[in-house]
Amino acid sequence: MKQSGVRIIAGQWRGRRLQVLEGEGLRPTPDRVRETLFNWLAPTIAHARCLDVFSGSGALGFEALSRGAAYVEMVDQSAAVVGLLQQELLRFGASNACVYQAKAPLQLHQVEKPFDIVFLDPPYQSDLLFTCCQYLETHGFLASQSHIYLEANQIIKDNDLPSNWQLIKKQHAGQVYYHLALRK
Repeated sequence: MKQSGVRIIAGQWRGRRLQVLEGEGLRPTPDRVRETLFNWLAPTIAHARCLDVFSGSGALGFEALSRGAAYVEMVDQSAAVVGLLQQELLRFGASNACVYQAKAPLQLHQVEKPFDIVFLDPPYQSDLLFTCCQYLETHGFLASQSHIYLEANQIIKDNDLPSNWQLIKKQHAGQVYYHLALRK
């Protein structure tokens, strides 16, 4: 696989480039979308525990770390992607993060402490988005007041999500529809 890069937008690593593998289905969240998302999360990102389920480029996880997240766990099913993300964690000196290979949601590692923020950006052609939402809700991954970022190629409605989740923000940019849900 060929490598390219993604720029970290803000925080301690602002302007640094994250190496990214170019592969089929791998599409880093665009800068404009990441900037909007992290503006939405600004009041809650500092000291948050984050889970990036379909890490791919790692852009969301590294952006969270750059902006003061206490801990980020990144997961991807590709061994090549996981290997590069592990190298990038070392290169950036990020000791408050880990990355592992797993097929979501069934192979996600159980957690001792739930997550405050979760990033869900599965391949658009898969049916994994809503399956993951239900799995995270029923298996103890989420803190009582967690925020969940959802990215899809279509609009998501409240009734698509677990009953105690509420969509609080949504926008679209081109083919990308992105949403922020709050778990109550």
